[in-house]
Amino acid sequence: MALPVEELLNRSHALGSDPRNTNFAGGNTSAKGTAVDPATGSDVELIWVKGSGGDLGTLTEAGLAVLRLDRLRALTGVYPGVEREDEMVAAFEFCAFGKGGAAPSIDTAMHGLVEAAHVDHLHPDAGLVIAAAADGEELTRRIFGDRVVWVPWRRPGFQLGLDIAAIKAENPQAIGCILGGHGITAWADTSAQCEANSLEIIRTVEAYVAEHGQPEPFGPVLPGYEPLPEEERRARAAALFPIIRGLASTDVRQVGHFTDTPAVLDFLSRAEHSRLAALGTSCPDHFLRTKIVPMVLDLPAGASIEEAVARLRERHAAYREDYRAYYERHAVPGSPAMRGADPAIVLVPGVGMFSFGKDKQTARVAGEFYLNAINVMHGAEAVSTYAPIPEVEKFRIEYWELEEAKLRRLPAPKPLAGRIALVTGGGSGIGAATARRLAAEGACVVVADRDLAAAEKVAAELGARAYRPSDAAVAAGVDVTDEEQIAAAFREAVLAFGGVDLIVSSAGLSLSRSLLETTVQDWDLRHDVVARGSFLVSRESARIMIDQGMGGDIVSISPNSVSAGPGTVAYGAAKAGQAHQVRLLAAELGEHGIRVNGVDPGCGADRATEYGGPEEELGESYAERTLLKREVLPEHVAAAVFALTGGDLSLTTGLRIPVDAGVAAAFLR
Repeated sequence: MALPVEELLNRSHALGSDPRNTNFAGGNTSAKGTAVDPATGSDVELIWVKGSGGDLGTLTEAGLAVLRLDRLRALTGVYPGVEREDEMVAAFEFCAFGKGGAAPSIDTAMHGLVEAAHVDHLHPDAGLVIAAAADGEELTRRIFGDRVVWVPWRRPGFQLGLDIAAIKAENPQAIGCILGGHGITAWADTSAQCEANSLEIIRTVEAYVAEHGQPEPFGPVLPGYEPLPEEERRARAAALFPIIRGLASTDVRQVGHFTDTPAVLDFLSRAEHSRLAALGTSCPDHFLRTKIVPMVLDLPAGASIEEAVARLRERHAAYREDYRAYYERHAVPGSPAMRGADPAIVLVPGVGMFSFGKDKQTARVAGEFYLNAINVMHGAEAVSTYAPIPEVEKFRIEYWELEEAKLRRLPAPKPLAGRIALVTGGGSGIGAATARRLAAEGACVVVADRDLAAAEKVAAELGARAYRPSDAAVAAGVDVTDEEQIAAAFREAVLAFGGVDLIVSSAGLSLSRSLLETTVQDWDLRHDVVARGSFLVSRESARIMIDQGMGGDIVSISPNSVSAGPGTVAYGAAKAGQAHQVRLLAAELGEHGIRVNGVDPGCGADRATEYGGPEEELGESYAERTLLKREVLPEHVAAAVFALTGGDLSLTTGLRIPVDAGVAAAFLR
């Protein structure tokens, strides 16, 4: 690895690891140096710059765009002017050096045209405090003198790169600049000094605001808008979240994230929160993820749930009308089509913030960005007046053709993307296999099991490839015979992801014992775990699905529910009761778009006691009893669950699918 790249990655990680310096996937860093051109054997000047969409804190060499510096700078000779500057992004491809490399970001010109070996462009809250202040230019002079230069708002692009390069050349004493409505840029001849300059800008603003800012920039506390006590707050969030998620998914199904940090709750308790929220977020990185304004519930925290729900529906309808009007005010011929009119951020005083996205990470990051916006508002109001860029400029960013092109490059969503699944018995066997399959197909998964440690192990496995494990899966300890524990598990699911869409009842407790040997306790326990447990899980999930208004899937796993044999009266009768619930619930819940189906597996492992013999020989023994002479594994059952829920059988309900390799005695009649 070349030395400039090592230095660049080390600096990027140091800056990106501290949220005070930049937000997730925000900003970019660069380094210039020389390398040998394999075509000529001579040295060539290059620039390595963080590519489009990468995250500084986790940046790798593969996430860097690598360009020939002479060609990048030569583009100034063919630049057609600001009205056609977007064409220059395609021109970056002709400056690429070597194979692969990340796609260059819109800020590449800034990094390449500035005459400095190292350049940082960041979106720190402190920098945005000045960038989004009404008198940002004067504040920049007051705080930094001529050490940092003010740059008026200009949409990111080639012209902004030219502007900053000229400012740097005209101000040799400067270490960087504040970009109005956008962020900061710093430069230096060494990587260490560039990092130091970036941090100097950020920390100097933080110190200035701490010393000179007014103590309550959001105004006095509004009576009745104070944060609810934690237990009450989270219970209210769990009650409202599915309804809010359903509203936010009117156009496209969304996953949710809940935030009740002190900064959010304090903002929502203050007199100025409504005025400031209506002004929108503070820089392109923010409103591309949060939309330009949030939806705010305008009721005190003590309003009843019924009042809150009714008002949320009214506010949502008004938000959609306002968003469409915003689009129609600013759209021009050639503008991308409106992507959706639902809010990405919903604020509920006394409770917290609900953020939404196509998946959990996107929803969580949207919430983090709005928290950044709150911090910016707080600082700007403390030392000046919060004044983000005009609405028309926000539209030009949100509906920029270059942003639309980035969206078109995204991979197609997986079949269960945006779906939230809860699997009982998810810590082992069929439940664990089903949890793995649903997660692999894009679902967020709640792994529920009486054995919490086993559930946590499966959830950790599912989250291993996510940026944060909890973005993919969470564990819940639950005894399905306990009504309160089931309600608590569903509250965990709701607070983790916003609701539930897909339930798999896999919890079971097998038993092989003759009629005369079967005790009342044996009978009651199997019926409690299997039949009662399935009923309680279905009832709780149906409540949430009905509140969401998006339909849903309930799948029961019912081995041994059809085929009759000796020694299984307690287990088989309980499973038969669970299986019949499929028909009963399908008939009742269909009007809500909730489909109820079942899978009747014949897994050899479930018959270990019944058939006798060593467990390692059981698969072969079971296979010999089937028509296809094949062993049935938990993964085969999981495949059937996905077949029922993945979209191809969207009009199927009340069905029970046998996955048993063919057992004639179990044929449905």
